[in-house]
Amino acid sequence: MLDKLEAIEGRFHYLEEKLSDPETVSNLKQFTKTNKEYSGLREIVGKIREYKVTLEGVESANKMMADPDPEMKEMAKMELAELKSNVDILEEELKQLLIPKDPEDEKDVVVEIRAGAGGDEASIFAGDLYRMYSKYIDSQPGWKTEIIHINEGTSGGYSKISFEVFGTDVYGKLKFESGAHRVQRVPRTETQGRVHTSAATVAVLPKFEEEDKQHIFSVIDAFIAKRKIQSIL
Repeated sequence: MLDKLEAIEGRFHYLEEKLSDPETVSNLKQFTKTNKEYSGLREIVGKIREYKVTLEGVESANKMMADPDPEMKEMAKMELAELKSNVDILEEELKQLLIPKDPEDEKDVVVEIRAGAGGDEASIFAGDLYRMYSKYIDSQPGWKTEIIHINEGTSGGYSKISFEVFGTDVYGKLKFESGAHRVQRVPRTETQGRVHTSAATVAVLPKFEEEDKQHIFSVIDAFIAKRKIQSIL
C-alpha cells in the first residue's frame, strides 16, 4: 500500500507545482481542472502524512524497546501499543479514502428548488430549504454559488429558485438531496394554529463539460444513424 500512497503524494506535489506555473494560471479552464484535482487529494495526502509520521513513531518505539533501562522499556511498550492502535485506525481510514469515486461526483451542479403542495406555505418552505443549502455551501471550502432564476412566492420564499454550485466534490455531496421534501408545522400564514403539511422538490443535476456534451451528442448521433441503417435493411 505504501507504493500507492507514495504515488498519490507525488501526484499531489506535481499538481502543486502546476498551479504555480504561469502557463496553467493563464488558462482558466486548465487552472480550474488542476485546482479541483489538487483540492480532491488534499484530505488523503494529509492522512498519508499522518500515517507516515505514526509509522516512524512505531520504528522509534521499537528501538527504545532494546534499551536496558526498565523504565524506558516500559514507556516504549506503552507508546508502541498506542501507536500500533493508531496505525490500524489510519490504515482503515486510508482504505476508505482510496475507494474509487464516481467520476460524476467531481462535477459542479445546478440545483432547482420548487414549491409543491401547500400553497403559500410551500413557497416559504422552499425558501427555508434554499437558506439551509446556502449555509451549507458557505461552510464548504472553496464552494461558490450563483443564482440562475427566481420566482418569488406571494407570501415569502420562492415558488421556484435555481442556482449553480461550483467547487470540489459538489455533486458527490449534494446528489442525495434530490427528491421530495416535506414539512409539518404551524405556518405563519395560519391564523388558527392548525398544523399544515407542505412539500417542495429538489433537483440536483451535474453540469457537463463541453467535451462531455460533445461525447453524448456523438453517441446519440451514432445511435440514430444505426437505427436508420437497420430500418433500411
